[in-house]
Amino acid sequence: MPLDASLINSNVPHSARIWNYWLGGKDCYEVDRQVGDQIVEANPHILDIARAQRAFLVRAVEYLVGQAGIRQFLDVGTGLPTADNTHEVAQRAAPESRIVYVDHDPIVLTHAEALLTSTPVGRTDYIDADMRDPVGILEGAAKTLDFTQPVALMLLGIAAHVTDDSAYDIVGRLVDSLPSGSYLVFCDSTEAIHPEQQRAMIKQWNEASGNPRVNRSPEALARFFEGLALLDPGLVSVSRWRPEPTGSELPSEVDSFGGVARKP
Repeated sequence: MPLDASLINSNVPHSARIWNYWLGGKDCYEVDRQVGDQIVEANPHILDIARAQRAFLVRAVEYLVGQAGIRQFLDVGTGLPTADNTHEVAQRAAPESRIVYVDHDPIVLTHAEALLTSTPVGRTDYIDADMRDPVGILEGAAKTLDFTQPVALMLLGIAAHVTDDSAYDIVGRLVDSLPSGSYLVFCDSTEAIHPEQQRAMIKQWNEASGNPRVNRSPEALARFFEGLALLDPGLVSVSRWRPEPTGSELPSEVDSFGGVARKP
């Protein structure tokens, strides 16, 4: 699809472009880099969080494809495409994998063409929908995914944008629609490791962006997994979810906690 420049305001900072900037992407403007640098100044750990969260996605998808046999993924709140998107990781191991991306952001929508690449035997699709509309998400995803077969629901750093307790109901409705044997891959921001810096980051983010966020405690994040079977090592800092072996020491913790859970 052609890029519609009218949807993009390069004078206003945007959360998806800021996150893209932190991950080393180039889909950002000077105002995004300026605000991104301001947030990094308030919380230098955000760069570690961004990288650790992306690495968590890669390890989780590799596990689900390689060991759990999952071939369908519903990635909600995907953001701007960067390295190692869900479909790239999944289809490297299983070319027949099907992936549906969901985002309601016009900036992300204009870049959907970059996401709509697939192996000839697999499929990748994109839905313009809001996380707060689970019915719309599921109806759209059903055009590509077979909901009689297991699906991995990916919610990475997105529930924080639903700043009240309705987030639990939204995630619950999405999970309830999945068949037995499906998985939830979930992570979100906390204040467990560097509370002062995380609070400063949220303040800076919410003042600069029209898409506010909230930090939740690990105990609050655990509620998203109720009724599901958490895989080892449970709900942990994403840097410590089955990290690549680098020696005897575990990686440093970051203020993004998550896990992978199976629906019985």
